[in-house]
Amino acid sequence: MTYKLLLLLHTESNLCFFYLLGFSYYVTTTSLTPKFYQSLLDRGWRRSGTLLYKPDQAASCCPHYTIRLDSDQFHASKDQRQVQNRFTKFVLGESYIKEAARLHPLSREQAKKRNTDFDVVDRVHECEKDQVKVPPEPAHSLIVTLESDDFTEEKYILFENYQRIVHHEPPSKITKHGFKNFLCSSPLPRTKEVFDGRERRLGSYHQCYRIDGKLIAVGVLDLLPQCVSAVYFMYHESVHEHGFGKLGALREIVLAKEEGYRWWYAGFYIHNCVKMRYKGDFSPQYMLDPESYDWDPLTAELKKKLDKSKYFSLSRERAGLVGDASTANTDPTCSTDTLGTEMDVDNDSDDNDPPLSDPDTPLFTRSIPGILTKDQLLHQINLDTIKIQVRGKQAETQQLVSWASSDIDSSSSIKGVIAELAAALGPELAKEMIVSFH
Repeated sequence: MTYKLLLLLHTESNLCFFYLLGFSYYVTTTSLTPKFYQSLLDRGWRRSGTLLYKPDQAASCCPHYTIRLDSDQFHASKDQRQVQNRFTKFVLGESYIKEAARLHPLSREQAKKRNTDFDVVDRVHECEKDQVKVPPEPAHSLIVTLESDDFTEEKYILFENYQRIVHHEPPSKITKHGFKNFLCSSPLPRTKEVFDGRERRLGSYHQCYRIDGKLIAVGVLDLLPQCVSAVYFMYHESVHEHGFGKLGALREIVLAKEEGYRWWYAGFYIHNCVKMRYKGDFSPQYMLDPESYDWDPLTAELKKKLDKSKYFSLSRERAGLVGDASTANTDPTCSTDTLGTEMDVDNDSDDNDPPLSDPDTPLFTRSIPGILTKDQLLHQINLDTIKIQVRGKQAETQQLVSWASSDIDSSSSIKGVIAELAAALGPELAKEMIVSFH
């Protein structure tokens, strides 16, 4: 069974559809404020195009955990430093490096600092065209720009190459329609706001990397009030050897640090999937507890606990509750994408979605981590005062004629539908939403 209704979040321009399907909770949206979306991220949600979704970690074979990195405290590992240094050497070229050292020598203090301190901001930028001292001319010209997330043929050509070569996607499944829906259709408008006296860009962007004028990589980013959220990252097969997944991560961390966003959200961390564990190699990382929504340091000790259990919650352990102690299913073949969403690219159709298990069972009785139970729902949210919009007029749910007689335990009733939505969003966000029926 699928439920659909129209939501307005924050303002009347923020429109969303939502539906419960399978073991996850989904919302499709046409407009969403960056502040509201940041709050959703901090409750375990992510987006894929205009689709917002919240996985059920306990029911999944590969639990998806939200993680974030403090860019102000970030220190690159030896491997990460080597990747950046090798790429810089490739862009500049050995002959340039030798000649530039002669023509533009560093002071003794600068040379000492460079040899002992890896300043990630300086190192990421030093091979960019506008930072390179000339003469001589470097081997290549690197330009990185933050652009709108609009569709272009140039971006699609890169996407087609990445999906076909890196992800081995059959050509028949790679379409402009899927690309537009997946990476060029965002519910987040591009705006600018002042935080702590400093103007900050908000909304969805494409960070484009060009070498000698050719687009070779794109990072799809959501810039939110307090974070840079990585949606997806793709690169051309010709630069595969340079480790662009790591290079892109370093640059996004630098963006968070330079522009004052502070936090970098790398997408879901899937500990049970070998291919996705690299996200945890950037530190210091914090993992969102699926049940308490506290941020816990992603330490070696926590990773050991994740090794032992398919699903794990520190808050559950602290409370002495018995969790799933089964050995984690380490699956190197998880269908996931670099630094981004784990959803299918062509996500606008639900024709192939699995049938909903027990469709008449309300969401708040399914024991999904982080979803309010019925008791929590009734104690923390006043469902009678949820804001609604009917035929252009705003009211409250209690003003609906059928509201008093509606059954909260029925997934087909209006009270049941709104209760499920409130349980998925949580107390604070439920107070801000306006539900409009279409």
